[in-house]
Amino acid sequence: MSSIYTEIILDHYQTPRNFGEIKNSTSQVEVANPLCGDKIKIMIVFDRGKVTDVKFNGVGCAISIASTSMLTEFMKNKTKNQLKKINKDFIIKMLGINLGANRIKCALLGLEALKKLL
Repeated sequence: MSSIYTEIILDHYQTPRNFGEIKNSTSQVEVANPLCGDKIKIMIVFDRGKVTDVKFNGVGCAISIASTSMLTEFMKNKTKNQLKKINKDFIIKMLGINLGANRIKCALLGLEALKKLL
């Protein structure tokens, strides 16, 4: 595992980007990973077909929080069609680390929420 990726994940876990609430979101969804107790809620605002605001909150391990933080950063100013193209491989590449079978669900929790939003 590359230490630079580990540092990026820890940074996003300790200081998650877009963490908070949107009072008047266009759409919102909550997802959970019952195996480890992670719970993520994503709120999104679409305007003129693009994401103009996105926030998330919840509790989880470093991987689920960091992955969702990084994903919300990427989502800004994207169209629904662009967001629909995001897949498991994209998330794994974005994280830049090898994930065991037990951690993959954590890494994909934000993506699961995004797919439900769309």
